[in-house]
Amino acid sequence: MKSTLGNALRFALLAALAGGTVLAQSPPPAPDPAKSQPASEQPQAGQQKPVDQKDTVNPKNSKEDVEAIGNRSVGKGINLYSLEREIGLGKGLAQEVERSSKLIDDPVVTEYVNRVGQNLVRNSDARVPFTIKVIDSDEVNAFALPGGFFYVNSGLILRAQEESELAGVMAHEISHVTARHGTKNASKGELMQLATIPLMLLGPVGWAGYGIYEGLNIAIPLTYLKFNRDSEREADFLGLQYMYKAGYDPNSYVTFFERIQADEKRRPGTIPKVFSTHPPTPERIENAQKEIARILPARPEYIVTTSEFDSVKGRLRGIMFARKAQDNAPGKPTLRTRTEQTDKQKGAGNDPNATDDDRPTLKRRPDSPLTN
Repeated sequence: MKSTLGNALRFALLAALAGGTVLAQSPPPAPDPAKSQPASEQPQAGQQKPVDQKDTVNPKNSKEDVEAIGNRSVGKGINLYSLEREIGLGKGLAQEVERSSKLIDDPVVTEYVNRVGQNLVRNSDARVPFTIKVIDSDEVNAFALPGGFFYVNSGLILRAQEESELAGVMAHEISHVTARHGTKNASKGELMQLATIPLMLLGPVGWAGYGIYEGLNIAIPLTYLKFNRDSEREADFLGLQYMYKAGYDPNSYVTFFERIQADEKRRPGTIPKVFSTHPPTPERIENAQKEIARILPARPEYIVTTSEFDSVKGRLRGIMFARKAQDNAPGKPTLRTRTEQTDKQKGAGNDPNATDDDRPTLKRRPDSPLTN
């Protein structure tokens, strides 16, 4: 009897130990889906927690309704330019840009950037076709001219850490075109000119005064690239919607802002040109976060980056390195400024025997009739 009871106790103890082992090795219970975050939204070191987005939102109007993108009236306002005239204007400005810039012609890089941009355009309110090219420049910049002529600097691609960051900046610039900010600025300038004509005609100089005024009116691309605070805020607002509609994580735009802001604090004066007129201030970052939470419903997953982005970025880095190595190659002719020449002459002093080997000299040919 005792042996039977002892065996039963031993079996019970072994069963209890075995059950404890299974419980220790079993996986933890699945988290509540309402409280968990996708991997793409997990905060990284040094960054704020991604904005909490609602499952459903109630847009106040079509401009806040991401489902209405492409079927809403964006870009309304005083504008003297038809879409055809806007495209013609942008084409002329684009020719000026390409005359003074060197473009990246690598087919892999250009096709990738164009594809990312065209995906954003398809998910925007664009009413004009876009032409997207890459400029060979270290400056972190991108700009879109009226009519859809869009340029992305290689420096921006290399500075972005994820594809969604690149897409965020590109979506912002696309928004300037969809909202027609450039031609609205030009329209305001033309209306101001028309308003001054009667005053000049009534003055003592009459028509001559108008001719001088018209002659001083030099059209510069900055008119179509430099926007006021309201336009920049609208571009942020629309850009977040476009990148969200294209499948990207809108928090990446805020992340890029925060990194630029942190770099500026560490090294003042290093802010990229794309943010030079309207830097990513705390207020601008906060506004972007509010818009994400207010108008963009939560999604189970987003595009953050791709292996193709890393591949293209590495390829572009190699192209830029090869270009710099070629530019710094020994024996390559260089142009010297007038200042350099003047400094060299000052260094020679008044020594009559001092010569400048780099200075060109003129000599008569031996068969010249003037030598006889």
